[in-house]
Parts: sequence; structure tokens; C-alpha cells
Amino acid sequence: MDPLISLNHVRKVYKMGDEKIIALNDISLQISKEEFVCLLGTSGSGKSTLLNIVAGLEKPTKGEIIIDNHHIEKMNEKQLAKFRQLYIGFVFQSYNLIPTLSALENVSLPLTFRGIPKGTRDKRAREMLKAVGLGNRLNHKPSEMSGGQQQRVSIARAFVGKPKIVFADEPTGNLDTKTTMEVMDLMTSMARGYNQTLIIVTHDVEISDYTHRIVYIRDGSIEKIVENTNKGDS
Repeated sequence: MDPLISLNHVRKVYKMGDEKIIALNDISLQISKEEFVCLLGTSGSGKSTLLNIVAGLEKPTKGEIIIDNHHIEKMNEKQLAKFRQLYIGFVFQSYNLIPTLSALENVSLPLTFRGIPKGTRDKRAREMLKAVGLGNRLNHKPSEMSGGQQQRVSIARAFVGKPKIVFADEPTGNLDTKTTMEVMDLMTSMARGYNQTLIIVTHDVEISDYTHRIVYIRDGSIEKIVENTNKGDS
């Protein structure tokens, strides 16, 4: 079976004046459909740059990124935006919720860009918020919710369009240990339920326990890839 995601000799170089900074150096990686993968590394290792490039948020300097037979490195910004709407959901460390919108409005927002009618959008958003345990917080704004609740809204927003791939960049970085476990259990169970691929960026080894494979990133390169024999799919 062909991989859902293929990275072939991906390189990313940033220019700062006369200096060149190599953020990613000859990365090749394949990720299967419905696989949970952790990109693990310290701050500055290149793991978030790698996630951004796979998600089409940044362009590689060299190399191929193929997702479901689409060469995303060849797409222009308009094509990439459309591709992300259809294929990708995001969960961020800082939640990235719009402060002036309610939980319901934040979750329904991705469906707006797809041209889905308001009644359908609100119905789906309401169902998703109930699924993440926030059925009684539909009309609350981010400032009226705890960090854990805000991240649940963020998760609902990422999953509401049922994308093929969900990217999570340090999704528990602002949460305490108990809430971290709740959020990871929620995110992985939803990804299993919707048969999705989940890619998590973290520096926390405990978070990697939730994934099938751990890709260790160091100085812009893959140091090693470890199959997670402790991974439980129950």
C-alpha cells in the first residue's frame, strides 16, 4: 500500500543576510494512512519547521512532499489553501482561537470556507463540541474558558471537517499533567474513530507514548525512527 505522505530529500534553508541557516537537511520519511507519528526533538531541532512544510504552510528549498498523490511543493498559495481546507486540521499549543467568537463560531469557521450552509455548519460544530465534552459551553468565548477547555475547542475545530490528516504542534505545551492526558486521550480516540492520520510535534517523551512511531529530529535531520511497542490502541 502506498504511503499517505511521502517526503523525499526535503531541505529547508533560511537566508539571514549573508548567512544560511539549514533548518532541515535531506529529510526522507513515509507516513501511512491512519498512522499516529510523533516528531520528537528539542527546541530548535527543526521539528516544527518539518510539520509546517508537510502541512503546506512553508515551502521546502528542495525536495518533494507528496500527500495522497498530490505534489504540494508544486502548488501555489491558492491551491495550498484549498488543499488544507479539504485535507488538513490543526491543533496548536496556543489554541489560536478567535477571541471575539464563541466556541460554536470558532469550531464552525473551517466549514465556512468550504461554503457549507450555516445551519449545517452549526449542527456539525454543536455535535463536535458535545463530543469533546463542551456541550454546555457553546456560547462561551475563549476568555470565559480554561486552557483545557480552549484546547478542546481547538480539537473540535481541527476535527469538524473530518480531514484526512490532523497536525498537532505542541498541543499540550500550556496544559497541566492531568489535562494533558485528557487532551491526548481525546485527540487520539477521535483520530481512531474517524480513521485519520495524526502527526504530533512535541519535546515531551510522554506524549510520544500515544503514537505508533517516534521520529527523533536533531539539528534538522532524522536521528532515528523508533517503532513504539508500548502503543495501546484500546
